[in-house]
Amino acid sequence: MADSARKKATYEDLLAVPAPLVAEIIRGTLITMPRPRLRHALASSHLGGELYGFGSSRGGPGGWVILDEPELHLGEEILVPDLAGWRRARLPRVPDEPFITLAPDWVCEVLSESTEVIDRSDKVPIYAEQGVAHVWLLDPTIKTLEVFRLDGKTYRLLHTSKENQKVRAEPFESMELDLSTLWGL
Repeated sequence: MADSARKKATYEDLLAVPAPLVAEIIRGTLITMPRPRLRHALASSHLGGELYGFGSSRGGPGGWVILDEPELHLGEEILVPDLAGWRRARLPRVPDEPFITLAPDWVCEVLSESTEVIDRSDKVPIYAEQGVAHVWLLDPTIKTLEVFRLDGKTYRLLHTSKENQKVRAEPFESMELDLSTLWGL
């Protein structure tokens, strides 16, 4: 069946996906993935912990709302990044809903063999279309962090850091991030 004749996936289709799977709707197609491997979860959890001070003024600069795996409804797209952050000036309080329609200011996708192509080729362009200012791609297998900034309609790679480097990465450059903490070293 030609792509133009294919029925677009709906939110009801997404809700019907069994619990252990992560589901997204990308360009009208329902995409399902198994829960990530523990190395993936470890990197995401540790990064969220490192950024805690940005979400709370206790022990950090505050000014952000940072969420693990929020469901984003961005037009017809439904995405679930590993981490996402909004400046409090844009999101003063988190809505009491199962999803959010306001595009984040920053997202981090933790790459895995099963998600890397989708994250890079499908989700990153959608983030650009929605005006997400910063995207991080974190790869716990090869221990790298790629930091991108929106430059017009596309992203510009600011830097790639690896293994146990210490970095100051936009938009959280006021904090030095020791990458070795993300790999559980």
